[in-house]
Amino acid sequence: MSTPHVLLGLLATGRKHGYELKRAHDERLPRARPLAFGQVYATLGRLERDGLVAAAGQDRDGGPERTSYALTEDGHAALDRWLTTVEPPMPYVASTLFAKVVVALLVADVDRARSYLVAQRGAHTARLRELTAVKNAPSATLDDVVAADFAIAHLDADLRWLHTTLARVADWHREVHA
Repeated sequence: MSTPHVLLGLLATGRKHGYELKRAHDERLPRARPLAFGQVYATLGRLERDGLVAAAGQDRDGGPERTSYALTEDGHAALDRWLTTVEPPMPYVASTLFAKVVVALLVADVDRARSYLVAQRGAHTARLRELTAVKNAPSATLDDVVAADFAIAHLDADLRWLHTTLARVADWHREVHA
């Protein structure tokens, strides 16, 4: 995730201070890792340094004084460029799950590798159920549903891969140890 671009997008709707940006991020991206306040303010500092946002006033809503930020013209242009650039599919397999299975085949016997795959399939299935419950909850917002759908699609792909790999694990193990 590109935190700077997400913050630019959140500022495109109007000026906000760091606390509002964190809250908007966590609401709009409910299944993403929540932003830490330090990350929000560090990112705002870099965006301001780069001329993409500017301080737009001080607010005090019964608490400490907070600086609000707004997009600059350069910030709008940077956001537009980011939104019109297609994300290339990942060129490499960068997954701890994949790496663990490969290492398990290198250092363990077939039964242990198979046991790991079965346990991982169980963990993925449990997470799939959790996300389905979130998505189907009466209180689910459209943000929740869209985020859950994204995560479910990825879990489903992992589960299909786990199923296929379980069927191949003995042959793969023989090939690795040939």
